[in-house]
Amino acid sequence: MVTQLQTQELSTWTNVFSTKQGAIYQCDEERCWYVDFAGKLAKFDYRCLLKLKKAVYHVDIEDRLLNSGKSPDVEIIFICACDHTYVLNLLQIIALKEILEGTFVMFQLNNIIQDTLYRLPL
Repeated sequence: MVTQLQTQELSTWTNVFSTKQGAIYQCDEERCWYVDFAGKLAKFDYRCLLKLKKAVYHVDIEDRLLNSGKSPDVEIIFICACDHTYVLNLLQIIALKEILEGTFVMFQLNNIIQDTLYRLPL
C-alpha cells in the first residue's frame, strides 16, 4: 500500500515502510528520505540512511539484554556527517531496526520489480 503525504512545501512523500512505532517516507523532489521515529522527523540522504542502518545493526541487543551489569539500557546512535542523533532504549532500537529492515526490503523488492518489468520483451 502506498500512501501520499502533503507537507507545507507542497512536496509529495511516499510511505516506504511503516509500523505503529514509526515510518520512513521517500521524497522524490528532494531526493531524500524522512524518518519519523521517537517523536522526531529527520531528513536523510541515501548515504546517511545506510549509516543509520549500520549503526542500529551494530548494537548487540542480545548481549545488552543478557548482561546483568548495571550499565544503562540506553544507546546513543550518532551518525558521522549527519545532523541527527538518537538516544534510544532497547525496545526503541528493536523498533527502529524493524523499520529499517522493512524499508531496505522494500528497496530490494522495487529493484526486483523494475528489473523484471524492463527485462521482459514487449
